[in-house]
Amino acid sequence: MDLAGKRIVLGLTGGVACYKAAELTRALGKAGAKVQVVMTAAAEHFITPVTMQALSGQPVYTSQWDARIANNMPHIDLTRDADALVIAPCSADFIFKLAHGACDDLLSTLCVARPAGLPLMAAPAMNVEMWQNPATRRNVERIREDGVMLLGPGSGDQACGETGMGRMLEPEQLLEEIVAAFQPKRLAGKRVLLTAGPTFEPIDPVRGITNLSSGKMGFAIARAAREAGASVTLMAGPTALPTPFGVRRVDVRTAQQMHDAVMAAAHGQDVFIAVAAVADWRVANASAQKLKKNADGDTPQLRFEQNPDILAAVAALPQAPYCVGFAAESENLLQYAEEKRRKKKVPLLVGNIGHETFGRDENELVLFDHDGYKHLPRAGKQELARALVAEIAGRLPG
Repeated sequence: MDLAGKRIVLGLTGGVACYKAAELTRALGKAGAKVQVVMTAAAEHFITPVTMQALSGQPVYTSQWDARIANNMPHIDLTRDADALVIAPCSADFIFKLAHGACDDLLSTLCVARPAGLPLMAAPAMNVEMWQNPATRRNVERIREDGVMLLGPGSGDQACGETGMGRMLEPEQLLEEIVAAFQPKRLAGKRVLLTAGPTFEPIDPVRGITNLSSGKMGFAIARAAREAGASVTLMAGPTALPTPFGVRRVDVRTAQQMHDAVMAAAHGQDVFIAVAAVADWRVANASAQKLKKNADGDTPQLRFEQNPDILAAVAALPQAPYCVGFAAESENLLQYAEEKRRKKKVPLLVGNIGHETFGRDENELVLFDHDGYKHLPRAGKQELARALVAEIAGRLPG
């Protein structure tokens, strides 16, 4: 319930992408928001107010003269208790209206009459040539300067049959952007590199050694860091989790591959968060072919060698980023995690009991630094991720 208690005014302008607004309305509601839909006359050519009322559970407003508002001023009243005004889809024509302060229908008048502190977000949706048109580019820059938050657009196939920029973001992407807009930008301008998930150490081409890490905690932290304004690069071990929106993802398999990818990207990073459950050892005598059973019942003799210590390697760099380690223990968390922090020489280490969190949607964390430790009680992993990002931001130099 990332948007619990939030009131969103959702404006629809004319465009085929109105069908995505229907899905967005459902997604906003499932995230806990109360959605009030306002539609232009052009939007009604693509989707009906009846549909949007059914999905939002609220009356849909289309006219600035709507007498259902007690004082006959819907252009004033509809935004006075709102937390955000979102235009999705936002047509080229409506971007022109926003850029020039037009007030010729209910939605445009709502935008001009909204309270000064009310966030206005716009999700452009138009043909690629319309998006690239110099007049549209001028209008887009004008509304950016005026403080309108642009959500997209994306690139891809368009209803007209052409391909390129101008496609409205998908509903789940818009939801991510709207949720992020409400999060404090504690890491604005920072670069964050993190690892997540398990690693896989091959025994032969079809078998290997891994662990129970799902990657959920690391992916939640990547999302939270992006929400906080950071540019985020995620080194992901084998996991089927979807990439958090706005995060750059690099897939790796083994601990050595993760080490190499991290060291190649570490320069210039402000924060490194080592969340991945990296295998301590790899099979030194891995077979090039599948190992077969034999009639004598002999078992293969595996020989192990130690994998590189990724966290320690980054922490030892001449201009190391602020390093945050993770310790997944099975016992004696307070002792082992603090020992690991000192050994790795990192300013902050996050500990948990691994088998009590792997694959689950909840977790509890203990933060260890030079002053001692702090407990973050059990909660959803996304909630904990945002709390951890706040803790990291508060510890950064300056």
